[in-house]
Amino acid sequence: MNFEGKVAIVTGAAAMLGSAIVRAFVKAGVQVLAVDIDAARGEALAVELGSRCRFIACDIASDAALDALVADALASERRIDFLINNAVVYGDNGLEASRGEWLHALDVNLVSGALLVQKTADALAAQGGAVVNMGSVGGKFGTANRALYPAAKAAILQLTRNQAASLAHRRVRVNSVSPGWTWSDALSRMSGGDRAHADRMAAPMHPLGRAGDGDDVAQVVLFLCSDAARFVTGADIPVDGGFSMLGPDQGRSARDWFGG
Repeated sequence: MNFEGKVAIVTGAAAMLGSAIVRAFVKAGVQVLAVDIDAARGEALAVELGSRCRFIACDIASDAALDALVADALASERRIDFLINNAVVYGDNGLEASRGEWLHALDVNLVSGALLVQKTADALAAQGGAVVNMGSVGGKFGTANRALYPAAKAAILQLTRNQAASLAHRRVRVNSVSPGWTWSDALSRMSGGDRAHADRMAAPMHPLGRAGDGDDVAQVVLFLCSDAARFVTGADIPVDGGFSMLGPDQGRSARDWFGG
């Protein structure tokens, strides 16, 4: 996959999954604009990766900030080839969520990425570029005591199809990636930073026997942006170790559950 001379914008770039995507792009020769509201982690990532990574502090829930981001990218790099909508907030009070909580979650997780596609569409079309939206297995199945995050992720899967259909005639491909449990800020918090514990908990739901790595997801993002995926658009790629192929019986027949 030859990415020399290409430019990518990655949102949510300072977090563990976002930084894995940034690292994969940099390693592949892409100039990356790493976008996040967390300046400390974002600047540290840019220092780590050197000249192929530039951090831009940006609140993607601000239209003015999005306009400034796109203007900065075009002024400095003269092109945008790839947009990775990875930014996310996880706060979710489920059925108890207030209107304000709903609007904030949807604004960051869904609407801001949609607007960024709108604002970069001309630049992407000029390069025959690609968009990758970050979905989730959480947007495909029912989960008790959650509502905001799954609703946004489910909407992203539909939005991806609509964006793909709308931009196909302009040579812009739009796909999504849906991770399963992935070693990320959220999973690290839940497991107390214990990766081995996270893998043990993930194993029953993931036939490949562990939680995903950030680079597992990043490599599929790279594929979807590459010429190898030149005839792929409107698709969702599950990067979930088999999670989404199982039913509630976790891939075991009734005979197995009954011990027969």
